[in-house]
Amino acid sequence: MPATDLPDRAVVDLLGLVAFGELLAFERMAVDARLAPDLRRRAALGEMAAAEIGNYRRLADRLAALGVLPDDAMAPYVEPLQAYHDSTEPRDWAEAVTKAYVGDAITDDFIREIAAALAEPDRQLVLDVLHDSSYADFAVAEIRAAVEADPKVAGRLSMWARRLVGEALSQAGRVAAAERGALTALVAQSGRVDVPGLFGRLTAAHAARMAAAGLNN
Repeated sequence: MPATDLPDRAVVDLLGLVAFGELLAFERMAVDARLAPDLRRRAALGEMAAAEIGNYRRLADRLAALGVLPDDAMAPYVEPLQAYHDSTEPRDWAEAVTKAYVGDAITDDFIREIAAALAEPDRQLVLDVLHDSSYADFAVAEIRAAVEADPKVAGRLSMWARRLVGEALSQAGRVAAAERGALTALVAQSGRVDVPGLFGRLTAAHAARMAAAGLNN
């Protein structure tokens, strides 16, 4: 079935998922910026937060154009995504940037896989709001600086990253396979039918990111 034949519900579901993710990212970054060790890095994270709320507005406007209230589209994802963030509160700046690097990247990978089945303009919109390489570059530099300042931090951050990816995959599994059938249809229509295979690719990409940051997988 071509992408244009996908049910409108699936498009709304994915846009609602991404929109709520952007809203939460804005809130989290705005709070985590206060953990920054200096004003330069505080401002950097604040600028990233501003970008997230801009992305949210683009998605909300698209949902409205489709005749859907953004609140209604986001509502199914409040519980699983909020549960992830509530269970993974960073204790310091190093944990905050590691969470942004690990958690946001694996979420982006998940969304990118599903978005492959969307028709335009929604496919490009979703891809546009995913984090670019400068976002990851900033986080990697901060993680490496923390490890260089105190090599013992590497073990703690590696354990923290493993916890983050476990929590993220658990919640992503709830979203993709159990709670929103339309999203499962999107995975199938993208040509990647098996959800276990999808999560295998997510895990492999995570391992590469851990190596890039100098952490143990």
